[in-house]
Amino acid sequence: MTSEKRVNTWTFDKACTSMEVTELHKADLSIAASIDGGSDLIILGVFGPSSEGVDEGGDNESQKATLSGQAKDLDGKFGGALTEAMAENQKAFKDGSSVGSTIPTIRIVSAGEKTKRVVLLGLGAAGKGLEDGVAAKIGQSLASACDTNKKVKSCSLVLPEGSKGISLSDLSTEFYSSLYSDNRYRTGDKIVLKAEDLESVGIVFEDDVVPDEANAAIAAGKSLAAGVSMAKDIVNAPHNVLNSESMANVARLIAEESGGTISCKILGKEECEARGMGAYLGVARGSETDPQFIHMTYTPKNGTVSKKIGAVGKGLLFDTGGYNIKTGMMELMKFDCGGSAAVLGAAKAIGSLEPEGVEVHFIVAACENMINERAYVPSDVLTASNGKTIEIVNTDAEGRLTLADERAYVPSDVLTASNGKTIEIVNTDAEGRLTLADALVYADKEVGCESIIELSTLTGACMVALGKKVCGIWTSNDDLAKNLDDSSKATGEKSWRMPLEKEYNEQLKSKIADITNCGTRYGGSITAALFLNHFVDDKKPFAHIDIAGPVWDDKTGATGFGAKLVTDWASNQGKL
Repeated sequence: MTSEKRVNTWTFDKACTSMEVTELHKADLSIAASIDGGSDLIILGVFGPSSEGVDEGGDNESQKATLSGQAKDLDGKFGGALTEAMAENQKAFKDGSSVGSTIPTIRIVSAGEKTKRVVLLGLGAAGKGLEDGVAAKIGQSLASACDTNKKVKSCSLVLPEGSKGISLSDLSTEFYSSLYSDNRYRTGDKIVLKAEDLESVGIVFEDDVVPDEANAAIAAGKSLAAGVSMAKDIVNAPHNVLNSESMANVARLIAEESGGTISCKILGKEECEARGMGAYLGVARGSETDPQFIHMTYTPKNGTVSKKIGAVGKGLLFDTGGYNIKTGMMELMKFDCGGSAAVLGAAKAIGSLEPEGVEVHFIVAACENMINERAYVPSDVLTASNGKTIEIVNTDAEGRLTLADERAYVPSDVLTASNGKTIEIVNTDAEGRLTLADALVYADKEVGCESIIELSTLTGACMVALGKKVCGIWTSNDDLAKNLDDSSKATGEKSWRMPLEKEYNEQLKSKIADITNCGTRYGGSITAALFLNHFVDDKKPFAHIDIAGPVWDDKTGATGFGAKLVTDWASNQGKL
């Protein structure tokens, strides 16, 4: 038997009931009064030359950057080594004008002193103002420098005069998020640890800052990073780990760790049936585990609530396409829970941030879209008897349809949602909107949310329109659209408002039911949004957010997209 770590997924007869959670990096990020003399790594922020008065070619010698403050002092101490290195790397570093750019690590050896490792970090052009995203790029570069420079235990980041406007919350979020590494399903030498030895990073401002306020902003950013990390964990988790039951237990864990700000209620199949959730349960019948309808509630500690809002997330833990089986990309269909990941990640962050004046309801109808509840699927991680883990990318499933489950719903079925609306199933691969239908009715009618946003990896059509970096937003409420646009810009999670063309409702007409669950191939993301609008009071502010593109990166995996957007939007609602 192997003595290595063993990855637990399901057993032959029992589904997995828990999901391991990745902890944030152990490093302490905080404000420091000065450079720690014992720092293993010193990172010096450098503003580039002012863009005013620069010749078109950009080579005006009078506009070359000059080091100032502590960077200048260190340059003098090291015999001008920093100025020389900056000149040698001018093309890439651009004298600090390229935000987040760095020069190769400078190693300086002085007699009787510890070898100093110094990195210069570009902060953008001086006097230009700190643009959106500057802090995030600094946080990413800080994490990268701490990771690439091995055996670094302590680091000092020096920010020169003019840096006071840098958002320490954003810097902190990106620092910790950039050090995320999902090792839950790796063993032995496959485990990847970023900045493995790092213990502390001190941020030294040459501007006057209030340490307590600055450290509070750093802590807030760390809380948000924990929510993003949770969202990544959920999307990255394979189907044979994350099912409706283990997802429900993740929600319970978030509530338990919230310090009492979040409560968690799970509705089982009987309670869902009692509420008439036929659309959700129709999809869930093919799942191995029972449906778990998750309802988490954040309430401010002071009990004062001026607004009650809802965030609904699509919770399809795996999507085979059902009887309209997918013919490609099935190994990526574990990311079909990206909406629920964003919502649960936001719940984790909000429980820690404790925004005032707003009651937030986080709702997920968790299940799978399967045609056999126990067969393994692409993206499962299996563990061999020697402890080695194997990711399934192709089941060579010629016989999958012969193993079809007699309980799974099929095209031509008619399902009845909890608001009484009947839905003719014309495509079982348009299942997410069915689970969302009952979740939206619940948020609207039973909970009584005053405004609702919903996030889902709903359509490939949205990816075709906006690519893999931008989510689409459909809403008929201009104020809600403006709020979401503001949150999008504040968090760097890019969005674009899309048309909600009512004429396309014609595509959803059914010959035998109230509506069908799918339109034609043209305008598919719009008809999906129109379908969802049938399950929310048309007078209530509601937005559908399709995050199918940005939720996954082909190189790195889950992005955690949406967690920051939901957190920022919800936190601001109590201030409006």
